Amino acid sequence: MPAFAYRGRDARGGLVTGKLEGANSGAVADQLLAIGVTPVEITPAGAVQTEVEAPEWWRRLTAPPITDVDVMLFSRQMYALLKAGVPIMRALAGLQQSTLNRSLAEVIADMRASLDAGRELSAAMRSHPRVFSPFYASVIRIGETTGGLDEAFLRMFEYMEFDKEIRDRIKAAVRYPLIVLVVIAVAIAIVNFAVIPAFAKIFEAQKVPLPLLTQVLVGMSNFFLAYWLVLLVGFVAAIVGTKLYVGTQQGRYWWDRYKLRLPVAGPIILRATLARFARGMALAIRAGVPIVQAMSVVAEVVANSYMAVRIRHMRDGVERGESVLRTASASAIFTPVVVEMIAVGEETGELDNLMGEVADMYEREVDYEIKNLAANIEPILTIALGVMVLILALGVLLPIWGLGSVLLKK
Repeated sequence: MPAFAYRGRDARGGLVTGKLEGANSGAVADQLLAIGVTPVEITPAGAVQTEVEAPEWWRRLTAPPITDVDVMLFSRQMYALLKAGVPIMRALAGLQQSTLNRSLAEVIADMRASLDAGRELSAAMRSHPRVFSPFYASVIRIGETTGGLDEAFLRMFEYMEFDKEIRDRIKAAVRYPLIVLVVIAVAIAIVNFAVIPAFAKIFEAQKVPLPLLTQVLVGMSNFFLAYWLVLLVGFVAAIVGTKLYVGTQQGRYWWDRYKLRLPVAGPIILRATLARFARGMALAIRAGVPIVQAMSVVAEVVANSYMAVRIRHMRDGVERGESVLRTASASAIFTPVVVEMIAVGEETGELDNLMGEVADMYEREVDYEIKNLAANIEPILTIALGVMVLILALGVLLPIWGLGSVLLKK
């Protein structure tokens, strides 16, 4: 049987190393767990002797990113393993060995070490905020305290699946308009840098009087040719400056508030954000999280600082003793129908179910708006493209007619 080198932790948290024979790494892990050792790393003994460990800086540089899909799969697999009665340490050990993402495997190994040291799983997750959001860790914490850890993982999988589906569908809907805008930008650049200068030389050589529209086009072309480097540097500087400003707290707040008012896309972003809020509130309340705490953690995951401020205002109102209905009305972010549903849910004690229905309603609206997004943008792009073609055609063709008249007179 092949030999495997292992590193693990004993019951006191001490490091244990050695070699064991087994059919595979899973069998070696079972042997170690049976003797009270939690494996951290298991590798073929031959690989350990010949493998040269890469420097830490190189490992971090080449480490694959942990995507939302990786976390979703981790959540779904944890639910299945815990539902089947597999102990949590053994479930994490199995996922660490089976995952194809080396970065996620390292995170799981660190969580196993934290659990072995006596920490809770939610606390171990909070040590990796880039992988597990505060909302994720809070829901897992409630699952630990209520004995429903498997259901907590299932709820988070469903929540992340919905969130990813919305983002993917929005990206798919705006892909075509973005391609058209890029094509228009390239066409304008070619016309200004190649087409119009060539025609301008012909008109100048023949001394043809140019119409006003053509003079404007030639002037713009000359401006682009003379100052293209300055314009390029200014464009890049504007993009970098905007990103740096949006990276600040004030800039992020301004951009998140502004994008909710964008034509066509703004209402979709608003409804998707409110759906994320309502779904998170329903999930948190259903899991037993107090309303004030639920609002705090949901404010961190709505991915919109402007909406987060509004939600925190609602939380502050509830802390002062106001009703959820009153704070929701004062926030001015919900429609009257939603406010009425919140009122009914608060009166009947079924706020979690009513928030779930609010989320369903917003999700349906987002689904409808996304389906019609391309249809709403296409007329705008068609008109813009038609106007651009008309201007260019008239600006180029009118002097050509004048040139033909001059040549006929000669």
